[in-house]
Amino acid sequence: MPSWGDIVEVLLLQNYNTRLVVLSTTLLGIAAGLVGSFLLLRKRSLMGDALSHATLPGVTIAFAIMVALGGDGKSLPGLLLGATISGIAGIATMLLIRNTTRLRDDVAMGFVLSVFFGIGVAALAMVSRVPGGNAAGLESFIYGKTASMIQSDFIIIAAVAGIASLVSLALLKEFLLLCFDDGFASSQGWPTLWLDIALLALVTAVTVIGLQAVGLILVIAFLITPPTAARFWTNRLLPMLLLSAIIGGVSGWLGASISALTPKLPAGAVIVLVAAVVFLISMLFAPARGVFPRIARHSHLRRKVDRQHLLRAAYEILESLAGDDEVRNTPFPIEALQLKRAWSQRQLKRVLRIARREDHLEPAGSGFLRLSEPGFGEAARITRNHRLWERYLIKYADIAPSHVDRDADLVEHILGAELVSELEADLETEIDERELTVPVPASPHLIQTEPPAEA
Repeated sequence: MPSWGDIVEVLLLQNYNTRLVVLSTTLLGIAAGLVGSFLLLRKRSLMGDALSHATLPGVTIAFAIMVALGGDGKSLPGLLLGATISGIAGIATMLLIRNTTRLRDDVAMGFVLSVFFGIGVAALAMVSRVPGGNAAGLESFIYGKTASMIQSDFIIIAAVAGIASLVSLALLKEFLLLCFDDGFASSQGWPTLWLDIALLALVTAVTVIGLQAVGLILVIAFLITPPTAARFWTNRLLPMLLLSAIIGGVSGWLGASISALTPKLPAGAVIVLVAAVVFLISMLFAPARGVFPRIARHSHLRRKVDRQHLLRAAYEILESLAGDDEVRNTPFPIEALQLKRAWSQRQLKRVLRIARREDHLEPAGSGFLRLSEPGFGEAARITRNHRLWERYLIKYADIAPSHVDRDADLVEHILGAELVSELEADLETEIDERELTVPVPASPHLIQTEPPAEA
C-alpha cells in the first residue's frame, strides 16, 4: 500500500515524471471528451476504433523508414506522423467505400479495422527483423506506454489536445447541425462533406496522440466513454460537452495518479477503468436518464395512473347509484371497484392504500367506502378530463364510442389545464349548454343516436 507521503506527492504533482504523465492524460481526456461527443452524436462510435487500429501500419512503416535513413526509428514525432498518415488513409478508405458503394458505415469501418490492423501486425513482425534496427517497444503503441513520457511527448500532446479542443469549440454550431440533421445542413448550403472531414481529422488527431497514453486498443474507450457517461446527465449539447470534457479530464488525472501509486498497474488500462466506473455511476444514478431515477419516475407515473383510474371508477359508480345532488356523500361497495377496473385483490389493496394515504377515500362501514371532499373534487376533475378526451377522439379520430374508453385511458393522464381548456374550446359545439353548467359532462357511451325515420 502507498504511504500518505506518496499519495500527497502524487496529488500535488511533486514528482517530475508524474507531473508530465498526469497533465498529459488530463489534457488528452479533455480533448477526447469534446471530440468524442460529436462522434457519439454522429452515431459513429466505431469510427474511433477503426481509426485507432488503422494507425498501426503507419507506426511500423515510419519506424522502418527512419531506420533506413540512418536513425534509430524511435523518434516519437516521426512515429506519430506515420500513424497520422495511416489513419488518414483508413478514413479515406472508409469514405470511399461509403460514398461509392451501397455498403453501410459499419461494413466500411469493420473492413478498415480488420485489414489495416492485420497489415500493421504483419509489418510489425517484419520490422522486428530489420538489420540495424531495434523494434523493441513498438508493441507499446498497442497498449500504451504512459509511464515513459518525456517533456517532448507532453508538449506534443498538450499542443494537439489544445488545438483539437479549440477547433471543436470554434466549429460548435456547424458540428451541431452536422450531427443532428446533415440532410438539412446540406440543403441549406453547408459544406457537410468538409465538415465531416474536419470532424474525422479531429478524431484522427486525438487518436494519434492517445496512442502514447492508452494505446490503440483502449483509445476508443477514452473517446466514447466520457461522452456516453455525460449523455446520461443531460439532454442538452453544451452541458453534455462540458460534462464530457470534465469526465475525460478527471478520468485521465485519476487513472494516471492511481497508476503512479501502484506501479504494476498500466496507466492506460486504469484510465479506462476509471472512466468505466464514472459511466456505471452515471448509468445507474444520473437524474436525466439514469436507471434508478427512471424506475422511480415510472413507479410514480404508475401510482398516478392507478389513483386516477380508482377515482374515476368511484365517480362512475356513484353516478350509477345516486342522482346528481346525492353523488358527493353516497357510499359505495369496495367490490364494485374491483369489478369496474378488473383489478386483482392485491392490486386493489395497493391502490386503496395509496388513496387512503392521500386522503381521497374514507371508510363508510363494513365493505363500503366514501370519497372525501378533496377526493370527490379530484375524481370529478379526472372524469371530466377523460370524457372531454373521449369526445375529442370520437370527433377527430373517428373512434367508435364503444371503444373510445380504452384509447382515452392511454393518453388522458398527461392532460394539463391548458390542454383541457383547448379541448373545451374545441368541443364547445359538441357539449350542450346544460353540460357546460355541470362539473362533469355526460359520458359519450350513454349518448344514443335516434333511429332513422321509417319511409
